[in-house]
Amino acid sequence: MNRSSLILPILAILVAVGFSSIFIVDEREKALVLQFGQVKAVKEEPGIGFKIPLIQEVVRYDGRILGLPTQPLEVTPLDDRRLVVDAFARWRIVDLVEFREAVGAGGIEAAQTRLQRIMSPAIREVLGGVPSIRVLSEDRTVLMNQIRDLARRQALALGVDVIDVRLTRTDLPEQNLSATYGRMRAEREREAADEIARGNEAAQRVRAAADRTVVEVTSEARRQAEVIRGEADAQRNSVYAEAFGRDPEFFAFTRSLTSYERALQGGGSSIVMQPDSEFFQYLRSDRAPEGTPRPAAPAAASPETGDATAPAGEQTGQAEEAPAAPPAGQDAVPPAPAVQ
Repeated sequence: MNRSSLILPILAILVAVGFSSIFIVDEREKALVLQFGQVKAVKEEPGIGFKIPLIQEVVRYDGRILGLPTQPLEVTPLDDRRLVVDAFARWRIVDLVEFREAVGAGGIEAAQTRLQRIMSPAIREVLGGVPSIRVLSEDRTVLMNQIRDLARRQALALGVDVIDVRLTRTDLPEQNLSATYGRMRAEREREAADEIARGNEAAQRVRAAADRTVVEVTSEARRQAEVIRGEADAQRNSVYAEAFGRDPEFFAFTRSLTSYERALQGGGSSIVMQPDSEFFQYLRSDRAPEGTPRPAAPAAASPETGDATAPAGEQTGQAEEAPAAPPAGQDAVPPAPAVQ
């Protein structure tokens, strides 16, 4: 047999063995070198690694931060109000050897199952020791940190570190939602009724104050108006009395004309009285009735002196008596329009 024909297969076998002894670790991974199930080497840094071909094997794990959504849990806080809680945890592998010993060949899936069993009791323990109002308030951040710390202490036995825990949902069970919403609705309606009652009370106070102010202002205005009206009536009556006192016959004549105007208003007015009644004295004759004082004749000027002289039969210095002024509060009769 030719030696060259043997060298080529041997070289091929050596090249294959050399390549099988080299493995590459990605920056997102961590690797273990196992020999018959026992850990022989740990490769956590990215790069090239070596192993014994056909005897050793390489097991790779994800070295990034992983997420774990928990199953919905029913938790009963201290006030016995049941809550349905969903949580989300972030974790990563920190000890490959311990992780391999804890989960075996199951890898990441087995680790998530184990973490699920750790997270559920931690959530129940922390949330079950506080009232539900704290779970639904700003204190939930403190509660989430407590759950994280509790789960981290237990997860270190698996070679993993729980980085963070978040409560994604905290709701009431479906069977309790209707009753809870009913209580909330009744409470809001009661608060609304109280607000409406307080608003109505305040409105009544404002209306009462406004009504009192209106009455006071109106009364004061009426009082001032009556005072002004009384003063005006007194001044008017004084003016009328002075004007009518100068000519009593003309005063009686104008009063009669005013009476005729008021009595004969309208198209169908009717008056039934005796023909010789004093009411018609100015309609029966163009002369004044007997006993009515006549106005003084105008004085004639003396041709010699130019002074006015009194009429014959009248005494100088005597003035006719003026009629009495109308009582206070009663309107004096204004002059009637001239009769054509």
